[in-house]
Amino acid sequence: MRGPRTAVIAHKKLDAEKLKAPKAETKTSKEKRSKKKSAPKDPDAPKRPPSAFFVFMEEFRKSFKENFPENKSVSTVVKAGSVKWKSMSDSDKAPYAEKALKKKAEYEKAVDAYEKKHKHNNSGDNEESDKSTSEIHDDAEQEASS
Repeated sequence: MRGPRTAVIAHKKLDAEKLKAPKAETKTSKEKRSKKKSAPKDPDAPKRPPSAFFVFMEEFRKSFKENFPENKSVSTVVKAGSVKWKSMSDSDKAPYAEKALKKKAEYEKAVDAYEKKHKHNNSGDNEESDKSTSEIHDDAEQEASS
């Protein structure tokens, strides 16, 4: 035999009371989304390189448009391309993977150049001495008293 279930019932009453309590004003999902602001993207930053699939899709779109010029649906092109990509063997995908690796290497070079340029531009803006302001004031007081 089990004991009385009064504790469980009392617990349920507390939860029900919590639900009935007036809630503070909640923000709508639009207001919540507007608060989440990411750092603005630098327009000079290099664009990320495409993967092997996207390199394949560049060529596939061209050939698909030549074969089906009346087709205006983007989803149809993407579906057909993804089906073809999945059906390809690794040896068929290799040329696209090589092109993607070349583009990735170019991207890394561009990122290095961008970072060097970006650091060089920012280093001139913050030229300050290593002394804190209190040390500067102490030096000025010593010179004034001498």
